[in-house]
Amino acid sequence: MKLVKSIIHLDLDTFFVSAERRYDSRLNDKPVIVGGLGDRGVVAACSYETRPYGVHSGMSMKVARQLCPQAIVIKGNASTYTKLSHEVTEIIQDRVPSFEKASVDEFYADLTGMDRFFGIQSFAKDLQSTIKKETGLPISFGLSQNKIVSKIATGEGKPYAQKIIEAGTEKGFLAPLTVNKIPMIGSKTFQKLLNLGVRKVETIQKMPVEVLESVLGKNGRTIWKRAHGIDNPPIVPFHERKSISTERTFNRDTIDMVRLHATLVAMAESLAYQLRRGNKLTSIVSVKIRYSDFQTQSKQARIPYTSADHILIPKVEELFRQLYSRRMLIRLIGVRFSGLVGGHYQISLFDDSEEMLNLYNSLDKIRNRFGEGSVKRAVTMDVKTIGRMGNPFNGQPPIVLAHRKQ
Repeated sequence: MKLVKSIIHLDLDTFFVSAERRYDSRLNDKPVIVGGLGDRGVVAACSYETRPYGVHSGMSMKVARQLCPQAIVIKGNASTYTKLSHEVTEIIQDRVPSFEKASVDEFYADLTGMDRFFGIQSFAKDLQSTIKKETGLPISFGLSQNKIVSKIATGEGKPYAQKIIEAGTEKGFLAPLTVNKIPMIGSKTFQKLLNLGVRKVETIQKMPVEVLESVLGKNGRTIWKRAHGIDNPPIVPFHERKSISTERTFNRDTIDMVRLHATLVAMAESLAYQLRRGNKLTSIVSVKIRYSDFQTQSKQARIPYTSADHILIPKVEELFRQLYSRRMLIRLIGVRFSGLVGGHYQISLFDDSEEMLNLYNSLDKIRNRFGEGSVKRAVTMDVKTIGRMGNPFNGQPPIVLAHRKQ
């Protein structure tokens, strides 16, 4: 007899807001918005009390204030949220043999076979209770036989969800939901489906898969399977050491600080772009130096989760200044970002304006279309190709950005 899978999805409820409430109970049950202050700021998170007014994450702070003028607005502290994310991770790590950290506030774990020892549903509720008790953070869970249905179940049961979808009932659970509840259906795909008259998951369930493929291409088959509750993406085990890095060995050992600085900035900029393109955030920055006598030194620092150039580049510069003390010729330098988790730019919204976010989006669109080297900071113009950097503009010069030293 085949063993039925049991996959749990855990998602911290309004994480940033809950973190603020942990340290100030006066915020409990009140409308709270976390994000960049001022009219040009962006909403990073909002409490359930603000939702009836139309407030949601990613919107302009100016608009959010107009919609819910009684809301308490907090700038937020990325360091605090990173610390609490690590606390929750450690609790899960202690109790589950293998798990996936999908983002700073979202986790998956395979609990298959635990009925023989604990009882899966009892274990899930106990894990939820333990996280709430030890961190003060409310967390929801969905439980089913795959990641997709469990994630949807969590969202449908929030806040403090304990949503369990028994094997064989997935299709019935999904049928009445709107199609944009299916992960990977964004606004554009949702609009395409609406144009076809497809609003409910039940409609997709009744469609031949070939019809959906003809409209949405290869993604159509994946969406069709998810609508039936039969898609089974694997758990990707979390490892703190997961990283991306790049190094540069110089043709001639050098002590040229202008050249070294430009190379470091280029490497940090390249890796930050790779993070954003892969929908990742880093929490550990490392810099490595190898001297002409082949002695190698490195230095690292923990930082709040981010994928932003204007945070990562100054940190790389700072680590290099702290590390370079021998005043010898340098043979190699390297930069590494580790402690990676899935996640978008949300955790870095507290200091940034809509203009900053729009700038990143615009620059990354140019890079995605024309190549990584199509946009460079002025300070890196003389740096040769770093990793996949280059200028595929067919002879056209790259767009040049000013680099403001912190």
